[in-house]
Amino acid sequence: MKKALGIVSIIGARPQFIKAAAVSQAIIKHNKNSPNCKIAEKIVHTGQHYDENMSQIFFDELHIPRPAVNLEVGSGPHGRQTGVMLDRIENLLLKEMPDWVVVYGDTNSTLAGALAAVKLHVRVAHVEAGLRSLNRRMPEETNRVVADHLSTLLFCPTDTATRNLAKEGITAGVHQVGDVMYDSILFNAKLSERSSTIMQQLTLTKKSFYLATVHRAENTNNLERLGRILSAFGQMDRPVILPMHPRTRNILGDRLAKISVNVRVIEPVSYLDMLMLEKNARLILTDSGGVQKEAYWFSVPCVTLRDETEWVELVEAGWNRVAGADSSKILATVAEAEKSTVMKPADNAVQLYGDGHSAEKIAAILSQVGR
Repeated sequence: MKKALGIVSIIGARPQFIKAAAVSQAIIKHNKNSPNCKIAEKIVHTGQHYDENMSQIFFDELHIPRPAVNLEVGSGPHGRQTGVMLDRIENLLLKEMPDWVVVYGDTNSTLAGALAAVKLHVRVAHVEAGLRSLNRRMPEETNRVVADHLSTLLFCPTDTATRNLAKEGITAGVHQVGDVMYDSILFNAKLSERSSTIMQQLTLTKKSFYLATVHRAENTNNLERLGRILSAFGQMDRPVILPMHPRTRNILGDRLAKISVNVRVIEPVSYLDMLMLEKNARLILTDSGGVQKEAYWFSVPCVTLRDETEWVELVEAGWNRVAGADSSKILATVAEAEKSTVMKPADNAVQLYGDGHSAEKIAAILSQVGR
């Protein structure tokens, strides 16, 4: 029998776990349907997210195959963290020498995986390629740009992403497959309805609260920005549920006790619990790219706590509003979103983000391109 196509998938942060789960499930399905053209995937967890609620629970809930290796890199400054990842990934790839390395999104794990692979002449496939915020102060922007320019296969989620690559002269190996997170939502939203009890645990009723997430370095590493965001939360007319990222909690330190009682700080929640909170929120405030899209798929208004977003099509369609970190602007944007009649069910989700079969397309393309 023909030797299986060898793939090493590099993941390290919770959004990547979600994307990788969809692709891994598609690979399993592909292998069942194409026994003579199998893909042998080995998942490598860098350990970038290592907290139980930020990592292990995702593997348990999403039925992701256990990582063959956990590099246990942990947190640290960008340069040191990326350097340690690069060293450990390189050593692993020297032993494995796969046909492809698959990287996801825009984290330091993405950058290190792509760099380690190309140095060893292993081809790179980048899932969620072509996103641009045009803000080079964001470490995520640098990571995604470098990963794209190192990749042989670039799997784009949207028209905008494909055009971004073309502007940079990247046209070979580009495939617009849609968004694998949409695949995940379609599968896991129903599962969350059956298994999540987070609404009952927090004694919440539908559409009675706002949901917020704040984790980007541009917000958490700047106490002035973070303070303005939290001040806005404290002045809102509805309670704000804030699952707090461990890094944000550490940065706040003693200041955490001074947050308004209107802001209900909770531990990070599982993916299925997060879907339930998103679906039932009246409005979502976030600096997360993934949560912006999930809000759209659940037809929930979204206010983005950044100065720009890579998901520009959501802003153009009126589904997302960019408010930055100014308290008064955040409050005004929330009030505008509350009154808006533009928000309608996301009927055009297919046009924006594919048909829910993105992961299957990725598996098929990898198989076709082969070695």
